Amino acid sequence: MINGIVADIQRASVHDGPGIRTTVFLKGCPLHCAWCHNPECIDFRPQVMYYPEKCIGCGLCDKGCFSGARVICGKEMSVQDVLKEVLLDRDYYGTEGGITISGGEPLAQRQFVNALIDACKKENIRCAMETSLIFYDEETFKKLDLVMADLKIWDNELHKKYTGVENVKIKEHFRRLNGLGIPIIARTPVISEIDQQIAQISKFLSELENVKKYELLPYHPLGESKREALGMTAENFTIPSAEYMKELEKYVFVR
Repeated sequence: MINGIVADIQRASVHDGPGIRTTVFLKGCPLHCAWCHNPECIDFRPQVMYYPEKCIGCGLCDKGCFSGARVICGKEMSVQDVLKEVLLDRDYYGTEGGITISGGEPLAQRQFVNALIDACKKENIRCAMETSLIFYDEETFKKLDLVMADLKIWDNELHKKYTGVENVKIKEHFRRLNGLGIPIIARTPVISEIDQQIAQISKFLSELENVKKYELLPYHPLGESKREALGMTAENFTIPSAEYMKELEKYVFVR
């Protein structure tokens, strides 16, 4: 039996790929993006998230938190455990929906991910993955119907400063993945305080024929409250203005 560490399973999702999807968020990621909206998925281990504003002072923490002030993120689950959750939504997938494996970085739990994809394929469920492309696994990618991947910052040194890793491998992995013929949706989270060189990113991606869509996702402060709950330092990024996003629209494309 192969087990993985799962942060959350979100049913009936419409934001993680085409159609209605079940999104499985796995824990563990080698990147530490300063703006990450899923900071609870960076560490591989289960973590306690504490929201003091919800605490009612009952003193029963050892018996479980009834107010939602203390939340444990991260649970060991088997492939069959996850598959049971996925199958609950099968009637809603239609011809486009399915499972999206996200994180964190899914390929950081490669053995579990491969087993989960195999189990879903046996049930004729379409499989997509959201990935940073810091890892490249041809065996895994060939099983997928869609890959959604980020290219966050063009300049290598800036990428390392804000994510903790260089982007040279990520760019090369985009090229190699393109060669497999699998549809790719490329994304850049827009952080207005950083010179991401989105024009260069768009040009690079436009030359890869299997990048079917390039999206720009405006920064959202969703992760800040979760950072505080984890005892992490909050960042001071702001939501990009509508005017700034409008300026960047010329770099977006759909094939």
